[in-house]
Amino acid sequence: MERFFDRHPLCPADVARLVLLLLPDRRPREFILDRTNWKLGQQDVNILLLAVVWREVAIPLLFELLPHGGSSNTKTRHLLLDDVLCLLSCTQTRVLYADREFIGETWIDGLVRRGIPLCVLLRTDTTLDDWRADDWLARLNPEATSLGCEDVEVYGQPMNVVLTWTSDGKPFIVASNTGSVQTIQASYRRRFRIECLFRALKTKGFNLENTHMTLHDHVERLLCLLTIAYVWCVLVGVMQDTKRKAHGRRAWSVISLGLRALIRAFSQPGDQTACSGLRLVALLMPSHTTL
Repeated sequence: MERFFDRHPLCPADVARLVLLLLPDRRPREFILDRTNWKLGQQDVNILLLAVVWREVAIPLLFELLPHGGSSNTKTRHLLLDDVLCLLSCTQTRVLYADREFIGETWIDGLVRRGIPLCVLLRTDTTLDDWRADDWLARLNPEATSLGCEDVEVYGQPMNVVLTWTSDGKPFIVASNTGSVQTIQASYRRRFRIECLFRALKTKGFNLENTHMTLHDHVERLLCLLTIAYVWCVLVGVMQDTKRKAHGRRAWSVISLGLRALIRAFSQPGDQTACSGLRLVALLMPSHTTL
């Protein structure tokens, strides 16, 4: 195992190709960009991660380990997206969701030049045309729940913007250069699927932080393995039947269902269990994945 993490030529780009083969989609794909980090002693482990949405689940696709704590820079983000465009064309990209960490004129201009549509959360000090976003909010009619603005200039680009307040009274400002003002607020909420991904990787399934790995190459290879395992859990989980809650969602997440099914299949002795396990292994063959 030590030799594997020291020397194996496992490549994130190759794993990303496998992910896209295992998760086919005829429609343009939705992506989510976010960052997760933790500390082990004085050492930061800081990961910029791009996820692809498949059947309402965010799945890790490509990532970059940052050599520092804190936010990523524009150049690193653009390079990560260039890696994606080596695997897919911009016409296969429906939208990129990102939170308020991922803003700035150079960043957004780079997305436009690459043909990648954006739906992003803005800060209250962002300028919309000639006014700050918090000035727009201050002029919001007390009886109105939100304010929609079309073709507003945001970081040098024309965007549709929705300004409103969350249930706990915090400003919620979303801008997008794809979709109407009537749809972008609901669309942006799909970004929160990556929070479920991070929980599954860190505390609700794979316990990534508990490995105590901090070396760049070791963490990179570990993330490649976890990506394959995560995809396998998704492929198994979508096949499982489970009860639905009152709001229509599954009582258990697809990841939890898939992980439990895999544990049962490979932890119980018997010929029938072995056959079941082989069928689950077959899901890792692209020809066995359905659209």
